[in-house]
Amino acid sequence: MSPVSETVLANATLVLPDETLTGSVRVADGRIAGIDPGGAVPAGAIDCGGDLVMPGLIELHTDNLERHIQPRPSVDWPHASAIVAHDAELAGVGITTVFDAMRVGSIPSGKARYRAYARGLASEMLDLRARGALRISHFLHLRAEVCSETLAEEMAEFGPEDRVGIVSLMDHTPGQRQFRDLDKLKAYVMGKNNFSEADFEAHVATLKALRDRHGERHEEVAVAEARRCGAILASHDDTTEAHVAVSAGHGIRLAEFPTTLEAARACREQGIAVMMGAPNLIRGGSHSGNVAAAELAGLGLLDILSSDYVPSALLMAGVMLGDLWDDMARGIATVTRAPADAVGLRDRGRIAPGARADLIRVARIDGVPVVRGAWVQGTRVA
Repeated sequence: MSPVSETVLANATLVLPDETLTGSVRVADGRIAGIDPGGAVPAGAIDCGGDLVMPGLIELHTDNLERHIQPRPSVDWPHASAIVAHDAELAGVGITTVFDAMRVGSIPSGKARYRAYARGLASEMLDLRARGALRISHFLHLRAEVCSETLAEEMAEFGPEDRVGIVSLMDHTPGQRQFRDLDKLKAYVMGKNNFSEADFEAHVATLKALRDRHGERHEEVAVAEARRCGAILASHDDTTEAHVAVSAGHGIRLAEFPTTLEAARACREQGIAVMMGAPNLIRGGSHSGNVAAAELAGLGLLDILSSDYVPSALLMAGVMLGDLWDDMARGIATVTRAPADAVGLRDRGRIAPGARADLIRVARIDGVPVVRGAWVQGTRVA
């Protein structure tokens, strides 16, 4: 991907780190060369007509690639095609940097077998990236499932050269964290896997046994492997102050989807950034019955948004927060600057001289944010 020499987005509502203003942004050699206030449209510039121009969105946790790879149960779609389609979808909704979530830690035995896939899929993605097939910037997010049989072996297959940006500690043992409500878990698992009552009971027993046998060691492995790969370590579904204390002890500074107000407050006290799902905000609550993102936003306890399972939700939710807080710069920061800072990407996530020219132009049509253009390092990708 070679950037064009210069692009000017003029007569725009620029979303800067701490304010919005009417102006233009100049791009040269893939970087932001300057910001000029006012509504003038220089010769050759793109007249944005007052549309929002903001940094490209940064997505830290999305399961969207898995949806493309398995569009229907038992349908394994060709991976290269799925990766390219996933990449194009994200570009089209304004995401210019993504941390693609891939599970490590499988259960190859028993009825509910879950095979390892992350290493092969990551290699295919990295190859496509190296060959210039992808539009946006991709990093890996390894979801380290401690309640599994093979976490240590799978983590050992990755190294510092693999662009592993995040390793998250996942514990899906029934009866705690996200799955405290066994009735909700039962409905989900039985519906997804066509389990009988007996199958579900056996599934729960298997997972609890795996946690008892491997959980503590797998946590230690995941923490050590994150450091070896140079990745940020994140927690997942913290529910209690005790969970957060353990996270802080591991050096975690990013909490994905805390499930309770208690956990979110504890994260704030420990200096851990709180990330919530954009679908939770848009739908008005969690589909799992956990704490609502809007409640945390109202209390000043929400730092970062993730699209989770709906890519288009990221932009919509960032704009919603801008309206809720009556501060568009603050709302958009939850999907740009804050996630960039959380993973140490200081070169993007803000409109500032010298930053990467990852930008999107957004119109609001009947209140709905619509991407009218996206640029990665100055090259238009959507």
